[in-house]
Parts: sequence; C-alpha cells; structure tokens
Amino acid sequence: MINLARQQIEALMDYDQAARLIEDAYRATSLGKVNLPPVGHIVFPDHDGDCHIKYGHVEGDPVFVIKVATGFYGNAANGLPSGNGISLVLCAQTGAVTAVLHDEMCMTDFRTAIGGAIATRLLCRTGAERITVVGTGVQARRQIEAHARLMPDRQPEFQVWGRSAERAALVVDELSDLGLSVVVTEDLEEACRSSDIVVTTTASTTPIIQHDWILPGTHITAVGADAPGKQELDTRLVAKADRLIVDLRSQCRDHGEVATAVRAGVVDADQLVELGDVLDRRKPGRTEDDQITIADLTGIAAQDIAMAQMVVAAFEDGLGIMPEDVLKS
Repeated sequence: MINLARQQIEALMDYDQAARLIEDAYRATSLGKVNLPPVGHIVFPDHDGDCHIKYGHVEGDPVFVIKVATGFYGNAANGLPSGNGISLVLCAQTGAVTAVLHDEMCMTDFRTAIGGAIATRLLCRTGAERITVVGTGVQARRQIEAHARLMPDRQPEFQVWGRSAERAALVVDELSDLGLSVVVTEDLEEACRSSDIVVTTTASTTPIIQHDWILPGTHITAVGADAPGKQELDTRLVAKADRLIVDLRSQCRDHGEVATAVRAGVVDADQLVELGDVLDRRKPGRTEDDQITIADLTGIAAQDIAMAQMVVAAFEDGLGIMPEDVLKS
C-alpha cells in the first residue's frame, strides 16, 4: 500500500497536468460518468470549524476515492493551519485500500485553485487582466498562482483585499517574490468596480461583494461557499448575473452562492449550467463582452479523484520525493 506525506505529495503535483485532468473530470461529471453521492458535512460552531467528506467513482476506473477535509478558521491565532485532510484511494474491485494520502489539505487547495482558474479563463471576456482576489488565506495565494500559471497569454494584475491589511501585505510580499504583479487594496468596492475579474476565497457567512459593485463585463469566480451557511456574494448580485455556471447542479442547489439565491426565489435552478458542459461546448458560457458571469464552485469529488490518481501515478513512476528523503529532511 502507498502511504504518502504532504511533502511527498506536493513534490508530485503539477499545474499543467492537473489542469488537464480536472477539465476532464468536469466533462465526465457533466456527462453523468461519475458517481458522486451527496457531500457529508459536520459543523463545529463552538470552534468555528467544519468538516466535509467527498467521495466518488469515475465509470470504468479501477479505484475510487474518499476525501476528508477540515477547516477550523480560528487556528491561525494559535499558529496552526486552518485546513487539514486526508484522501483514501481504494480498489473498485475488492474495496482494499491502495493508497493513503496524508495531504493536510494541500491537494484540496491545489485542485480548488486550478478549478477556479479554469472557470475564469473560460468565462472572462477577451482582454480581461485586472483581478481582485478577496481573502488572505492559503486559497487566495493558490488562486493567484493558478491564474498566473493557467492564463499565460495574459499579463494579469492582481490586487488583494482582506479584513486584515497586515495579512494582505503578507500575501503580496510572498507572491511578489515569485515575480507576480500583486498589490494590496483597502477599498473593496472600488477594487471590484475597477476589476475585470473578481475571485472570492473566504469562509464568510455574510455577503462581502455587494450587487452594485459589479459592473457589466465582469466575471466572478466564487470558491469560498463550500458548505451550507457560507455566502460571499450578495443574493441580488447572483440574481442579476447573465450567466450562472456551476461545477455540479445538484450540489450547488444545496449549498453555495446559487443555492442561497434559489432558496430566496430570485434564481431559477433551470438557469444553472455546468462547467463541464461549457468546456465541451454543449452549452454556452459568456456570449457577450458586457455580460456578468459567475462561476459558483463548491468543489466536487471528481476533482479529488483526479488529484489522487495523478499523485499516485507520479509516485509509481518514480517522480517526486521518496520516503527516505522525507525522513532525512
């Protein structure tokens, strides 16, 4: 049985390969080729935490994957990471565990960022380069990295907003060292009004982005509302969007930005278009430059399956860091 630690897993993750596999995962999902049971959620209100369990099987695959991921959002005050998790890879013929991936959330962070960048490059208007990223955590950093990596034909300019200007400055310092154009913004409304693209990455339970801040032609990729009760976008903003793209219709009717709007009666669930259908050109994404488009990405197990299989395959091919190297470090 394969047993990998975070350091090994990170050495086996590749942006370009992961993007191809995750696009394929979205396509397979929209074609009905992935068995995706409902997400399991546990909320820990006394500790500002949550846990979700995502699992599934792609038709014909020799393995299936179960992922457990947690978010405890007060951990930073105690010097601890807010996210943690593990993935199990099991044989689809015998049920035997074939791999244990102690990724500590790094695979989820990676695949979420790649999914966001895939949605953005597919749905933003031609020439869109000014990007506001809302949030200062790991996912904000990963979204900036993924957008820069997966949109090489553009020269994106990033501005980061967070409730803590100090933490936003840390994000800028870290990513500027990688040669990326990143600045702090303290005025979120003005940042949204002046941006071509807005990416939201927080665990907020109250709307951060108001409906009148978003101008025609803007694209929004929202990845923070991955559990019931979370919301980053004003419901009126979701209602006025010209195109609503989701990763999985059934899941986004349960939680996420769209779910809140559907329950409020301001969005018809029939409006929702899956990202895989847009990738395969079965349904349109953006059709006009002045449209407001929103990608509501709650994260699907098909992405986790793709990541786990990529990591295991790379390890079996002898790539990355071997166990003895981790022990020596």
